[in-house]
Amino acid sequence: METDTIAAIATAAGNSGISIIRISGDDAISIADQVFVSKSGMMLSDAASHSMHYGIVRKEQEVIDEAMAVVMRAPKSYTKENTVEIDCHGGMFVTKKVLEAVIGAGARPAEPGEFTKRAFLNGRIDLSEAEAVMDVIRAQNEFALKSAVNQLKGSVSHMIRSVRGDILQEIAYIEAVLDDPEHMSFENYDEELTDKLEGFLDQTEKILRSFENGRMLTEGIKTVILGKPNAGKSSVLNVLLGEERAIVTDIAGTTRDALEETMTLEGLTLRIIDTAGIRKSEDKVEKIGIERAKAYAKDADLVLFVADASTALGDEDDEILKLLEDKKTIVLLNKSDLPPVTTADEIRKLCDYPILSVSAKEKTGVQELGKLLKNLFFKGEISFNDQVYITNIRQKTAIEEAKKSLELVLESINAHVPEDFYTIDLMKAYEEFGKVIGEAVGEDLINEIFGKFCMGK
Repeated sequence: METDTIAAIATAAGNSGISIIRISGDDAISIADQVFVSKSGMMLSDAASHSMHYGIVRKEQEVIDEAMAVVMRAPKSYTKENTVEIDCHGGMFVTKKVLEAVIGAGARPAEPGEFTKRAFLNGRIDLSEAEAVMDVIRAQNEFALKSAVNQLKGSVSHMIRSVRGDILQEIAYIEAVLDDPEHMSFENYDEELTDKLEGFLDQTEKILRSFENGRMLTEGIKTVILGKPNAGKSSVLNVLLGEERAIVTDIAGTTRDALEETMTLEGLTLRIIDTAGIRKSEDKVEKIGIERAKAYAKDADLVLFVADASTALGDEDDEILKLLEDKKTIVLLNKSDLPPVTTADEIRKLCDYPILSVSAKEKTGVQELGKLLKNLFFKGEISFNDQVYITNIRQKTAIEEAKKSLELVLESINAHVPEDFYTIDLMKAYEEFGKVIGEAVGEDLINEIFGKFCMGK
């Protein structure tokens, strides 16, 4: 494993109060001694771990800045290596000058994600926890942050390690019986193993079911606004965003192409796409917009169907309802400030979607949308007490493969094949679960994962 010393700016680019230059590796402290001079005269190499020192940073005899240096000795650091963090003033120029001094003293520039990669390779965190670090950084709402912190604390790791340990026990038992048939036997073992496999599969199914919710917590709920022309789709979007983002006119078909915006509602992130009104049209450009609207709806997590309460339902509304079969949908009965022509009861005769009366003009009704979303996706409450969420496709794919292998063991039991065949698929499941936490992954995948991290992390 690499033991050279790396350095990078660990804070965001731009002027700020403080910048942090992180140094990690065997020679981190001795390199820091070459650029940092403590006001007390103490060398950092003589300093206690987890101590902070005031002094200056210099390159040769040139003073660059006043700074604080924090010393963290291995293994009690983020990377489990000797680490020094230099806290200097946050100007971009001075920060780069300090980093240049550190690199000139013998460190090399860190690659993106290399500090977290070292934490993983040195065994401080596993791969699922390492991926959660980036989820914490990218979190856009309260629930995404809680999900990422839960995974960082090991919620996924604990479940995976528990199942892997149980699977390994079964492999060991089968091998022991095969090695010592005079003292051990497989009597009633098929029934016992079947019960255990069903338990493993229940746990696996539970965590796989969490993927869609985990993805939506992290990435946001892909939400498409559909409706016939002049139903008020763009007005609803503007009310949700709290600004005049979409063009609104009395002319039907004003919206020709999709407009995508992101917002947070009741702690949930919505990636909202306003689309062209659904109707029959001979206008070539409008027809393209309508086809795109239908395609977006097909791929959406949620559809907001905006119906016009001031007009009768028409063929366009019927066409939209046909598009919404098997889609999570909320009907927004807009223009409730006008005399009603279409009522919620009429819409309930056609579908069983939740209905919310709103007025984009009066900006009323949308406040209840957040509660409806929680009921629709999370049964009214997003819990992090015992719920484990997986949030990326790599983890999901590995767990799906493990599930297939466990199901193959059940098939082998039902087919009455010899017990030594069970271990083939049990071991495959063990290895696939291992990919989630990084115990069975190649160097190329590791480099790919950490290459997506930001610099300095």
